[in-house]
Amino acid sequence: MLRRRDLLLSALAAASLPALPVTARAQTPLTPLPPAGTPRLPPDFLWGASTSAYQIEGAVAEGGRKPSIWDVFSHTPGRIADGTNGDVACDHYNRYADDVALMGDLGLQAYRFSIAWPRVMPDGTGAVNAAGLDFYDRLVDALLARGIQPMACLYHWDLPQALQERGGWHNRDIADWFADYARASVRRLGDRVKPWAMLNEPSVHAIFGHGFGNHAPGLTGWDSYVKAQHHLNLAQGTGIAAVRAERSDLKLGTVLSLQPIFPSSQDAADITAAARFDACWNTINLDPLFHGRYPALFADDFAPLIKSGDMETIHAPVDFLGVNYYGPSYIKHDPAAFLAQASWGAVPADTPHTLLGWPISAQGMVDVLTRLRDDYGNPPVFITENGACYEDPAPVDGVVQDPERTEYFRAHLVAAGEAIAQGCALKGYYAWSLLDNFEWAEGERRRFGMVRVDFATQQRTPKQSGLYLSQLMKAHGSGKAP
Repeated sequence: MLRRRDLLLSALAAASLPALPVTARAQTPLTPLPPAGTPRLPPDFLWGASTSAYQIEGAVAEGGRKPSIWDVFSHTPGRIADGTNGDVACDHYNRYADDVALMGDLGLQAYRFSIAWPRVMPDGTGAVNAAGLDFYDRLVDALLARGIQPMACLYHWDLPQALQERGGWHNRDIADWFADYARASVRRLGDRVKPWAMLNEPSVHAIFGHGFGNHAPGLTGWDSYVKAQHHLNLAQGTGIAAVRAERSDLKLGTVLSLQPIFPSSQDAADITAAARFDACWNTINLDPLFHGRYPALFADDFAPLIKSGDMETIHAPVDFLGVNYYGPSYIKHDPAAFLAQASWGAVPADTPHTLLGWPISAQGMVDVLTRLRDDYGNPPVFITENGACYEDPAPVDGVVQDPERTEYFRAHLVAAGEAIAQGCALKGYYAWSLLDNFEWAEGERRRFGMVRVDFATQQRTPKQSGLYLSQLMKAHGSGKAP
């Protein structure tokens, strides 16, 4: 059973939230932020949390939903580290009302969720499934009743399997398919949902799902990656145009995963590899969106796919940019790697990292935001994902003590304040994630949640990190932030 307000507030009052020292780094180009400090954000700063449909909803065969590429991929032996899948996940489809109540108790002002394309259009195109949209109707109404602003993301990697069988992101027609799906979603929800993100992390979906092959749909190779990446960019622009034509009162954007990229050594080959990796991860989306061109390093690779009007479509202006930030990457030259002869290399000694081995640098988030300020016109930005995976202990007295994740959030919110002080147009922060969930190829064994989910019982238990964020959100929302 979900813990209600009295238990949550009791845990909040009892939580011990020390400021932890940031581990020193050696031989790193990033200057660490001070080890202590309280985040200070403007009174109008927006506080929220994010999730995605396949990772939390479950109910994969309910309400007319048909399979997505992740249903097929997760049921393929050997694809998921712990052998789990998203069939049930957090059962959010059936438990959304309790989850929204939990959001309200935590003090969230905003919630970013994704809409499952295979719920809305089970065959990918054609008939709209009213029952699927009914679920999002109920979710949105519940959020608004608690004073929580919904942000809808139209695509978080769960392509209908029916479209994959027609070529998926390799088929240029997918840009029009996406536009039809976007229109259907906005027609039902656009009277209440005002901020809309087109895509989540297109470069990551192209790299891991269509290049490395360790995400759905499991395709591999450079040509596969390039084709998927161009059509994702094209769908983003086509979707924006379609939604703008449908309603003029919406705020439209997209969500990119951005990170500082450094060579793993000062060897010339590693320096070149880092530049190529930066183009594949970061500027492959940023340059077309904000400058109307692909990075010069790969212009020739994309040229055969570009038809008249494509770059103008992709260059469609956005009202905001969502940035998912987790940490920097250190890159080495790797002649065998499909991705621009680059792969992950040695990380500087003593660099702190998460359970997934991802390097931690809150200062790196400032670097990402100042790059957007200096090179891309300083667009309005929301941090739409930021969080960390650790090995959480069992709950004690109704709270999961996760001091490492608590410190991760604190340091990155200090960084958010620093970026704003440096003139970056940062407007809000959505923690990743509200709930422990199905973490893609890692399955259920890796946890990012502010709230613990016992996948056997579906019980939700607050974590120290979630209670810490709750304190900050409520203090800033009351105008009494320190």
